[in-house]
Amino acid sequence: MNAMNKTKVPIPVFLLIGIIAISFSAIFVRWSDAPAAVTAMYRLLMTNVLMLPFLWSYRSEITRIRLRDWLRTAASGIALGLHFLFWMDSLRFTTVASSTAILTLEPIFVLVGAFLLYGQRTNRAAVLAMCVAIVGAICIGWGDFQFSGAALKGDFLSLIGTVAVALHMLWGKSLRERISAFVYSFFVFLFAGLVLAVTNVITGTSFTAYPAKEWGVFLLLAVIPTVFGHYVFNWLLKYMKASSVSMTVLGEPLGATILAYFLLGEKITAIQLLAGCLLLIGVGLFLRSNEKK
Repeated sequence: MNAMNKTKVPIPVFLLIGIIAISFSAIFVRWSDAPAAVTAMYRLLMTNVLMLPFLWSYRSEITRIRLRDWLRTAASGIALGLHFLFWMDSLRFTTVASSTAILTLEPIFVLVGAFLLYGQRTNRAAVLAMCVAIVGAICIGWGDFQFSGAALKGDFLSLIGTVAVALHMLWGKSLRERISAFVYSFFVFLFAGLVLAVTNVITGTSFTAYPAKEWGVFLLLAVIPTVFGHYVFNWLLKYMKASSVSMTVLGEPLGATILAYFLLGEKITAIQLLAGCLLLIGVGLFLRSNEKK
């Protein structure tokens, strides 16, 4: 059975929504002048506020969660918080295309982690398709890679953030077998937001000294890339392998690069467009091969 047929609405529709939503993340971060830890904190905690009115209906499920799963949820949330902290900060030093291209390493980390933690194997066709997609994604940001100064620092921060989100994805796959997408997402976002809040307290960063424009950006980050992006991907973990969900993130470099062209004035080349087509072909072939049973 193919995982693409497990829901009433075809899963590719949800994948497309998630990819488009997370592609806006880099744009909104570049619009903000607030510290990365503050932007990430309000992004997550505002999402919690939006979800809070619906939490009461899940109270019986929450009381049945075991201590071990609470600890894993906390670990997943901490990993997500670190991802936002490092990746969003990377956009202060390097381009959108370069930073998001680094994120293409996530499926490799998830694939290796899924094998080591769960003994999950992937067929050769899926691995080959993943390589095709990653080559395409790297080519999108290749012209923007710089190996010195601030840009190198930005790329390194993006790499750390990529490792963190891979851990978040692996823990999430295990937890979603027992916890609903809503409950899992709410508490993961909460733990991640609290990690960032503690970071801001330790660094002495202001929680309130920001103009109205910044609060608007925080809200946009909460609604679009978090609710329609990360929440959708958390829901998909119930129906797809973690490596498949992480592969869809490879669509972000293409989406973010196109959006950066129109909204930030960053250049886009014919090579990047061709690389984007290669990326999409690779992702499509990977999902088709990896989700077959």
